[in-house]
Amino acid sequence: MPENSSHKPARAAAKKTAPAAAPAEAAAGAPEDPPAGWTPTPEAKAKATRFRWIAMVLWIVAIAAEAVGIFWLLRQRQVVSADGELVRNPDTGLLQQQGATATFPQWAFLTLIALFVVIAALSITGSFLWKKANRLDPARRSETVRFFVQNQLGAIIAIIAFVPLIILVFLNKDMDKGQKTVAGIVGIALAALAVVLGIDFTPPSVEQYTADQSTVIQLLGQDKVVWVDGGAVYHVCEEVSAIQTGSEKRTGTTAQAVEAGKTRLTLEFASELRTCGLPVPENSAAIADALRAIRDGKTDTTLPAPVWADGTQPPITVPDAASSGATPAPTSTP
Repeated sequence: MPENSSHKPARAAAKKTAPAAAPAEAAAGAPEDPPAGWTPTPEAKAKATRFRWIAMVLWIVAIAAEAVGIFWLLRQRQVVSADGELVRNPDTGLLQQQGATATFPQWAFLTLIALFVVIAALSITGSFLWKKANRLDPARRSETVRFFVQNQLGAIIAIIAFVPLIILVFLNKDMDKGQKTVAGIVGIALAALAVVLGIDFTPPSVEQYTADQSTVIQLLGQDKVVWVDGGAVYHVCEEVSAIQTGSEKRTGTTAQAVEAGKTRLTLEFASELRTCGLPVPENSAAIADALRAIRDGKTDTTLPAPVWADGTQPPITVPDAASSGATPAPTSTP
């Protein structure tokens, strides 16, 4: 019977695949155990860091542009009627024209509209780069606050870069009704666009990548998958039609597939195993359901161990970790 995956406490997938250190007396030339726990490649880590630095610079410039709008542009005014007598303001000691009429100059209004566009472009570009970095080097879903902030930082920055400026536009006493309406609509529309594009609706996580890696190792006996440049996922068999696109087939670890932009294992792995003549676990549907739940953010999902039919030689034997803290038996690859 497939293991029920909906009511069990979350377990780190790495525990399922964590091999013990090879015994000192192991025979030379014995096959190495597969790696335990997903980590980004050094190249992916460096690329993610670069993307994040560029995104931060763009966001800083966007917020600086907002400050220019608040502390300089919105303070511009033009006196259009200076009728009346010259008087002294007793509160400030400054001279002013009593009865004078001031307006927000047209050049400042057009500059404000352009400033909204520039802030939106900087914010959105930074968000795209930040999300690309998160796919290369994701956060752990178990670290709830960090996971939320890291994945939704683009939307947070968009709110910071727009909302104060929009509020001060509506509070500006020198802008006429038409200017406020146009500037308000443009600002709100661009802010909404930047916020929506800054939200990551399907953020990846270390747990998701680790579950995919654990599945690959248990199905194939090693962390080795195949993909093509134009695809969105990686596969367990190079003979499937999904990668017969004429593009060069590439093989590597799941971390290398993520570095290449493939952020998940295909859920059609059962049919791919059949295509390549490899053994298929009897509970492949339960494994696919668990992977889907983990990708959807379910934290109470246990990844089922493959159940093999009688007489089937498993690609790899991975014992459960002993709850008492005793060292488990080493992983073995037939």
